[in-house]
Amino acid sequence: METRKAQENVKNPKHKVGYFEKLATHVHDLRDTPPDVFEDVSVTDWSGLSWEQVNRPYKVDTWAEGKKKWEEEHGERMGVKEGWKHFNKSFHQLFIKDVPEEKQQARSTIWKNLMSMDIHGAGEALEELVQLLVWNKVHRVEDAIWDPRGKRALFEGLDVEKPEVLFLGAADGYEAMQLMAQYPGGHAVLVDYDEFCKTDRYGKFPAQYPFLGNNPATGSHKVYYKEDMNIDFVVEDIRNLKYGKEFDIVVSIGLIEHFPDEYKHEAFEMHRRFLKPGGYAILTTPRNQLRSKAFYTVMSDYMNYGYRELMDIKQMGLYAWEHGFDILRAGYIKAHNGLICKVR
Repeated sequence: METRKAQENVKNPKHKVGYFEKLATHVHDLRDTPPDVFEDVSVTDWSGLSWEQVNRPYKVDTWAEGKKKWEEEHGERMGVKEGWKHFNKSFHQLFIKDVPEEKQQARSTIWKNLMSMDIHGAGEALEELVQLLVWNKVHRVEDAIWDPRGKRALFEGLDVEKPEVLFLGAADGYEAMQLMAQYPGGHAVLVDYDEFCKTDRYGKFPAQYPFLGNNPATGSHKVYYKEDMNIDFVVEDIRNLKYGKEFDIVVSIGLIEHFPDEYKHEAFEMHRRFLKPGGYAILTTPRNQLRSKAFYTVMSDYMNYGYRELMDIKQMGLYAWEHGFDILRAGYIKAHNGLICKVR
């Protein structure tokens, strides 16, 4: 009985198609009217592109202070896995901030420090305020991190029913939940080698966050929640997974840009290895645009613990084409490039 009451409390009667609300930590967006903010460039002739034409991606090299401090203390470069763990804990702190409250506190701290002539303290509080303002714009104003409208548009039209989905480097699992809402009745396996992703980033994902999906019985929209979905979380290195070619969809969100060119083949092979014949690979990467460069500079202490590239969609598409994928859909949403591919 208690479990049923808890489940009923998760479902918000306000969450109907068209609903929009800005909370202190994030946005609920169930609007289904244009624009979905997906720019489609699928007509590109990928076989005709060359690196001389599109150039190589931009490399982010403004490192987090936490990374530099760790390397100084340990006398060695921070490894990939260690960097991912630091990033997850750091990035997660942004998602749980009460942004309006913390902005008010930061402004108050600046004023108090100035009144007491603590210039250093005022400077630190000002830096915190700037970061909060940037995060507020990106996540609560533009909703560019989760971007439900853009991702719904990117994911639409797949020829699958009750799909088996594998999410590589799953972090909070957001995109798997959106796919489960759009293609209900399936099963998703989230994979990440950081236990914190299972316990906190996914484990503490807001239970009342609404995903706009489809109702197969009526052909209309339906709102889903995390509790409605059949999802397993596996803490493991992707390279050690024992699955065969058994998934209808293999998805990665912001994964391949962490692989330098000499390792890109490994990133794409991770997708190919688990796909059923005719299955879909869905990939996104952060866009190479001025606002993205500014974000990774201002927010470097939260974000930059490991190798990262910013790409445009032609660069991303050329990587996929070179590594044996046919591109069915390509385009970009607010902060990410997106590809829907099949193995050639």
